Amino acid sequence: MIALPLSALEVAMVQTGTRAVDTLRDTTEFARRLDDLGYRRLWYAEHHHSPAIGAFPPVVLTAHAAASTSAIRLGSGGVLAPNHAPIMLAEQFGTLAALHPDRIDIGIGRGPGTFDESTARALRRGAGPTTDDEYREDVASTLRFLVDEVALGPLPEPWLLSSSTAGAALAAELGLPIAFAHHIRPDNTLAALDHYRAHFSPSRWCERPRVLVCVETVCAETQEEAVRLAGPMNVIKAGLLKGQSDIPFPSVEEASAHPFSAEEQQALAAFGAHQAHGTPELVVRRLTELAATTGADELMLVTPVHALADRLRSYELVKQHTGQPTAPGN
Repeated sequence: MIALPLSALEVAMVQTGTRAVDTLRDTTEFARRLDDLGYRRLWYAEHHHSPAIGAFPPVVLTAHAAASTSAIRLGSGGVLAPNHAPIMLAEQFGTLAALHPDRIDIGIGRGPGTFDESTARALRRGAGPTTDDEYREDVASTLRFLVDEVALGPLPEPWLLSSSTAGAALAAELGLPIAFAHHIRPDNTLAALDHYRAHFSPSRWCERPRVLVCVETVCAETQEEAVRLAGPMNVIKAGLLKGQSDIPFPSVEEASAHPFSAEEQQALAAFGAHQAHGTPELVVRRLTELAATTGADELMLVTPVHALADRLRSYELVKQHTGQPTAPGN
């Protein structure tokens, strides 16, 4: 049994031959079902100009899901500070928190949300990449505006997203809970979390170090089915290894026929060893090991599977085999 709260990250994959609007419509049913299953929170990621991921603003999806559910916490995982004016982020998420008290999170990240330089510049109105000092000031200003300017009552719960020791250091300095992207940079996880705990300064937002670890999770009744469902995302990862960031999200049939080189297979296997793919028993064992190794307070599962039924089944199986109740407000 996993005693930690379980949460979810929605990435909104758009499969080749399908429409982004269909993926968008699926997000409502996904949120409702996770609410019924008793997942702690559901976050939405910010992406732009990708053939594989819908460009759906986290604040909009959060607002819609909050109106369609009753207990699950909702928010960004994350909204990307360099792309937005801090006061606007504070106004948006402060308003959501006032409308849905004690249910809204604002997870803040640094990346541009795109691999396309022209898109990144358009998002930043021509500005170049953000420096460390600028990012720190953006995060600090957002928090300050939430308290001093918006002041609508209940505040959203802030988290800092990180995939490196530098991000962990900022979370520690500002006294924020950290959401670590183990599903992106698993090799950085332990060192970053050690640094975060060692240098944490209590704040009005968080009295002690608080750690959420996000892990890629694909769970199915059989190992073969889990491998099949994970195939499309493996094609995307293999492309990234070669510097190709514009690959559409293939169907499971297309992915099954995709030729991976020996080098790609080795890299994918090494990455997969840090994640949780397979049967319910194997997935729960890996999640349990990850929780113990990282000392996480919460695990967030990201399941980059296009078909809504398959994605929901993965979350259902995890819940069923962790010994946790499937009821709202878990």
